[in-house]
Amino acid sequence: MSGPKRVAVMSPQTRVAHARRMLRRRWRAPRLDPAEAERAAALHRVQRRRGAVTLVLLFALLFGLPVVFATAPRLDEMRLLDVPVSWLLLVVVPFPVMAWLARWQLRRAERAEDC
Repeated sequence: MSGPKRVAVMSPQTRVAHARRMLRRRWRAPRLDPAEAERAAALHRVQRRRGAVTLVLLFALLFGLPVVFATAPRLDEMRLLDVPVSWLLLVVVPFPVMAWLARWQLRRAERAEDC
């Protein structure tokens, strides 16, 4: 049987790991020049700050719903289309808001990288 020769396909990271193992010496990440290192550090600070804001909003959403339910006990009695409003708040509000937060965070991170 003479078919095409089999070739191992692997990611660049796997190739680096295999090469590092074969060299038997300590591998060091390439160092950035000072201008790139400063830009990377500034970008890291901006993205960390923006990520913290997003996390605060997420926690406010997740821990705010029980507060809403505790302060408004009549939500179980109110109905919309024969479904308690409290159930609708649990099902309809969190997931679209979390999806919006994820998209908002992604756009902010991409904008920070473009600057």
